[in-house]
Amino acid sequence: MERDVSGQMPESCDAEQGRPPFLLVTVVPYTLLAALVIFKVVVERSAGDDSLLIDLGLCGLAAGWMLGMFTLRPAWWERPLIMGVFFAGLVVITAILVARDPVFGLFTPAPYIYAFTILRWPWRLLGVAVVAVVAGVAQASDVPKTTALGLTIFVIIVVVNIVMMCVTAWFLQLAEQEREQRLQALAELSRTNRLLEATLAENAGLHTQLLAQAREAGVLDERQRMAREIHDTLAQGLTGIITQLQAAEQMHDVPERWHRPFEAVKTLARESLAEARRSVDALRPEPLETARLSDALTDVADRWSRLHGLAVQVTTTGTVRPMTPETEFALLRTAQEALANVAKHARATRVGVTLSYLEHEVALDVRDDGRGFEPAGLEAGTVGNGASQPPHRGGGFGLTIMRQRVEGLSGSLRIESEPGAGTGISACIPILPAGSHT
Repeated sequence: MERDVSGQMPESCDAEQGRPPFLLVTVVPYTLLAALVIFKVVVERSAGDDSLLIDLGLCGLAAGWMLGMFTLRPAWWERPLIMGVFFAGLVVITAILVARDPVFGLFTPAPYIYAFTILRWPWRLLGVAVVAVVAGVAQASDVPKTTALGLTIFVIIVVVNIVMMCVTAWFLQLAEQEREQRLQALAELSRTNRLLEATLAENAGLHTQLLAQAREAGVLDERQRMAREIHDTLAQGLTGIITQLQAAEQMHDVPERWHRPFEAVKTLARESLAEARRSVDALRPEPLETARLSDALTDVADRWSRLHGLAVQVTTTGTVRPMTPETEFALLRTAQEALANVAKHARATRVGVTLSYLEHEVALDVRDDGRGFEPAGLEAGTVGNGASQPPHRGGGFGLTIMRQRVEGLSGSLRIESEPGAGTGISACIPILPAGSHT
């Protein structure tokens, strides 16, 4: 298809504007040529002019040139060199026709059309000027050129044609550039809107996850508060009751008739204390209710392996020590999120989870041999574990939640990865006594 200076379809030939290029660059030139052929046949046959055959032959050459070089060769329309040869040949044929008979100046709109539609800037300006010379010569054919006045008029007519058509070409070029700028501005605006929508979606997703995290943290805090209250009040009170009853039995001889009530009170107190302790244990985070952290990690890994068909090696090193439920909960959730990211992004063949009890801290490492990513992308929020991806696809949310949870316990989260070399996530949290509260 013919193009403008930007390589795009000219506005006048844009099919989307309702002006198909075929009608302009094919129908109009052939129609002009056919009308001139009919005119020449009618006029010259009645005048008995023997040059009719030559004129008809030149008209046939023009038609064949347009047909063979342009109409039947749409693949050539986007090749500037071939189109330049086609245009030059058509101008030469037109100039010969005009030299033979000025009436063929009526055919000059055809090369004008091709100049405006297939020539690129600034060659379009030169092409229009050349056609304007041919058209001016045809228009000034009756002006005598043997006198200075006649020659001056002839030159003026040609120059006026050149100036008018070149100015027209210049303004059309400016209009096309303005249109192209508008299209580019619209495209940029559309791209900006898409980025804004993606950012809003990302923010909404992050906000949702943060709300879920806040609710989760609130529930956990409330569970821990209730556990502390039960432990510090009810359980301690029941323990004191049992201790005082035992001391009373040791200090005084309990009458025989009091033995049964004493035993009943102690039994009831012990049972209530056991219930209180079970309530405290029940308030520990899932799935730590019935297992230590290492056992809970093994259970999580086993369930993940069964779901995704990839074995996870769980290793515990160092001396197992008690820690706060908040620490256990944070490490367990970190492992779950890291494994979820491996499943979504990494395409790994090996996955390992290591729980290390160090001197002053506990460390959790989750490593895979998957695709990896460029850690620098984390600053822009463009990656998830094991994959580089745009923010609107959710990359980095899980890592953000992990980091917030770990750093909330004065810990640190490190991420090591490179494309093709797998990913390692390491969470380290200081060990506090199990009865401490952060």
